Amino acid sequence: MVAAIMVIVSSCAETQLAIHSVKRVADVVEEKSHARYKVGNPYQIGGHWYYPKEDYEFDETGIASWYGSKFHGRKTANGEIYDMNALTAAHRTLPMPSYVRVTNLENGRSLVVKVNDRGPFAKGRIIDISRRGSQLLGFHKQGTAKVRVQILADKSRALAVQIKNQSELQKVGSPITVNRLPKAKVDAVLLPPPPGAKTSARQVSIPVSAKQQAYASSIPAPERVTVRTPALRQAVTGKVTLTNVEASNIFVQAGAFGEYANANRVRARLASIGSVKISSVLINGRDLYRVWVGPLATVADADRILEAMARAGFKSARIIVE
Repeated sequence: MVAAIMVIVSSCAETQLAIHSVKRVADVVEEKSHARYKVGNPYQIGGHWYYPKEDYEFDETGIASWYGSKFHGRKTANGEIYDMNALTAAHRTLPMPSYVRVTNLENGRSLVVKVNDRGPFAKGRIIDISRRGSQLLGFHKQGTAKVRVQILADKSRALAVQIKNQSELQKVGSPITVNRLPKAKVDAVLLPPPPGAKTSARQVSIPVSAKQQAYASSIPAPERVTVRTPALRQAVTGKVTLTNVEASNIFVQAGAFGEYANANRVRARLASIGSVKISSVLINGRDLYRVWVGPLATVADADRILEAMARAGFKSARIIVE
């Protein structure tokens, strides 16, 4: 009878402990759940429209910049807190968060960073990298670099699914899976007899071995119970790899045209700006004629040409690296 009562008491204790622990876990999840998956609607900055989308084939070359202390500690576009010492980046259209590999085409350094912010909105830049990222890629001092940006499709998709699933669990209040809860252990229990029962002079106790005592003392407090989330290998490791890169040049592209005659007219209009040429490319089975100014010696030269094109009416002109 005493053993049965002890089992009931122990079960009640474990139930209360589990309820308390799960409540603590739920509170922690609610407090730390700031990051969210976001693509976003089209938006306009400085008269230019941007169209965010899930583009898992993204692969582009251009000029990278970096941002630091001015934004350190502020919220990013998807609700995270910007840390200039973390390996993150801002992009104008890629989903947040997603992983991209950035390769410095000037020194061959390559690094994976997480996109969790919008930007850059300075003309002629395709990605804004955290200060730490720019240091590892080797362009912190000069401020900009010619880069290639490639999305890591599989890892980005997996990250999107993970965050969406966690958001749904919190929204509907689904059960939260936690690490194994500790079971209550007792050295000895003395119970008073029920009303009307005969008393005995002998006390009933349950001996506990030294091994069991050691196990009981090692049990963590409920506050240290953590959420068990699906395993996802961390893509951002801070590891810099070296890649063989070929010599590249900077151009400013006024536009791409389906008719050569239209491209030739634009070339004539821009003749006074610099060395203009027409470059043909086959995209999706269609010939396009791109009007370029260049090659240009520096990013500063490209910025100057870009501004001149904008004044000439080519608002969609952009810097490219080829």
